[in-house]
Amino acid sequence: MKPFTLMSTAALTLFLALGLSACSDNNAESAGEKIDDAITDTGNAIEDACEDIKEGVNAKDKKC
Repeated sequence: MKPFTLMSTAALTLFLALGLSACSDNNAESAGEKIDDAITDTGNAIEDACEDIKEGVNAKDKKC
C-alpha cells in the first residue's frame, strides 16, 4: 500500500504544479477565449442555417 500512496502523492503534486504554472501564463486564458469564440461562432452558424431552412420551406415559426 505504501508505493501506491507515494505514487498518488507524486501524481497530485505534479498536477498541482502544472496547474499553477498554467495559471501564471496567459496562454491558457487565450486558449480558453479562442474555444469560447469558436463555440459561439458555431452556435450562430447553426442557428443561421436553421433559420435559412425554415425560411426555404415557408415555416410559420422562423425562430430556431
